[in-house]
Amino acid sequence: MQQDLIARAQAWLAEDPDSETRDELGKLIEAQDLDELADRFSGTLQFGTAGLRGELGAGPMRMNRAVVIRAAAGLAAYLKSKGQGDGLVVIGYDARYKSADFARDTAAVMVAAGLRAAGLRAAVLPRPLPTPVLAFAIRQSGAVAGVEVTASHNPPRDNGYKVYLGDGSQIVPPADAEIAAEIDAIRSLDDVPRADEGWETLGEEVLEAYLTRTDAVLSAGSPRTARVVYTAMHGVGKDVLTAAFARAGFPEPTLVAEQAEPDPAFPTVAFPNPEEPGAMDLAFATARRTSPDVVIANDPDADRCAVAVPDEAADGGWRMLRGDEVGALLAEHLVHKGATGVFAESIVSSSLLGRIAGAAGLRHEETLTGFKWIARVEGLRYGYEEALGYCVDPDGVRDKDGITAALLVAELVSELKEHDRTLTDLLDDLAVEHGLHATDQLSVRVEDLSVIANAMRALREQPPTSLAGLRITTAEDLTRGTDNLPPTDGLRYYLEGEFKARVIVRPSGTEPKLKCYLEVVVPVADAGALTGARQRATEVLDGIKRDLSAAAGI
Repeated sequence: MQQDLIARAQAWLAEDPDSETRDELGKLIEAQDLDELADRFSGTLQFGTAGLRGELGAGPMRMNRAVVIRAAAGLAAYLKSKGQGDGLVVIGYDARYKSADFARDTAAVMVAAGLRAAGLRAAVLPRPLPTPVLAFAIRQSGAVAGVEVTASHNPPRDNGYKVYLGDGSQIVPPADAEIAAEIDAIRSLDDVPRADEGWETLGEEVLEAYLTRTDAVLSAGSPRTARVVYTAMHGVGKDVLTAAFARAGFPEPTLVAEQAEPDPAFPTVAFPNPEEPGAMDLAFATARRTSPDVVIANDPDADRCAVAVPDEAADGGWRMLRGDEVGALLAEHLVHKGATGVFAESIVSSSLLGRIAGAAGLRHEETLTGFKWIARVEGLRYGYEEALGYCVDPDGVRDKDGITAALLVAELVSELKEHDRTLTDLLDDLAVEHGLHATDQLSVRVEDLSVIANAMRALREQPPTSLAGLRITTAEDLTRGTDNLPPTDGLRYYLEGEFKARVIVRPSGTEPKLKCYLEVVVPVADAGALTGARQRATEVLDGIKRDLSAAAGI
């Protein structure tokens, strides 16, 4: 077994096109570091509906040039099998370690495949840009596919490879499995031709076209007075967001200087995700110095948008809004602006969206988790999910877009300011009208993935009958699918008692986490009852987390 492991590592080393990972792997082989080699050669990084995502390094279980070249070749073969071997593939990338290399390798594979298959072409975005610019460029250029090299808000050691098809939406089954099969069919990297040139590097016109499109999300003549503190979280959002705000006529955002420029080391945050504890501390410190109306953050590839509001009761005077709260605020704003069409969300997001859509006479749909599903809802006008993802212009970007969402937030804040009101006031209005929809999350990050599998097994074999004193009236194992949803690895519970509640438990599709999504709906008679309703909702949510954690053994 030891000899086989060393032999596989040496065979990989012989093909590795990257001097850095060759050197890294060579040292592991020379040191006979069998534990590390076994980890890197225990299988292959699996291509799924999120494409690829993993830690950078040498070997088939890491993100590296050899893995990316195979993935690009698999995508090219898939496109050829679908009769799209003469189309255009647009490639974008962020500012993470190796992102530019992975983008060039993808272009090189596509061009070489085009030479063989008579026509496949590649175009690369001009520089590191937000993921929504890539999603826009696919639709604008009539491409047959797109690739974004990004690990979004993952830790600095990670990178990823996200694949879109020609409608500008992320891949879904069975495309993921079919691409994976083409990747698996590649025996040797030497079998994958790569061109030295021949792809197009797009100019600034693609960004100009995207920025022109961002204007469409705002109403003509709407107020543009919101004063914003903005953080790009060391990612690629700053230049695009500030350009979009300038075109729209908003005051120039105050930047969180320490996090404004792209830096793949993400030096000021443990995890470059606005939802993570401590990630917004510098933004709040900037807000305390400048007293803006609102704080807005993008994640590193700027497809997510986080919002924080002044709150005297909060530690530091600012409170992060939950993704569900922002989702409801944007929905209400779009309704007020006269939006028509379908409002959609993932099943882990708040049921408040359905109440808002229903009151406006609009159709509401739920999908599986991820914008790859939300974006495919027929007639979509607005889609969101609680993980800070919002699609406010589906005809332009068929994916979540943190830039246009930020513009819409700023417009809403500006309109409320004209009436001496705030986002918090509007949330209170929604609670009185539709009931207080309080949400929370129990999220457990693990080193050992078996912890997640064991927790899911425990909940299936010995399901709880009540949580926080609320009786579970319906328990659904989502692996069996439902009337409206295809199968997925998850559990959904509906609870009733003093209040109604809902719980969904699922493994994360992009991180080593078990995620449990909780919602309690508390009726509210009037604004005077809100404080008590929030206190009681918090108590129930805390009880659900406690009981669910015990039942899952986490």
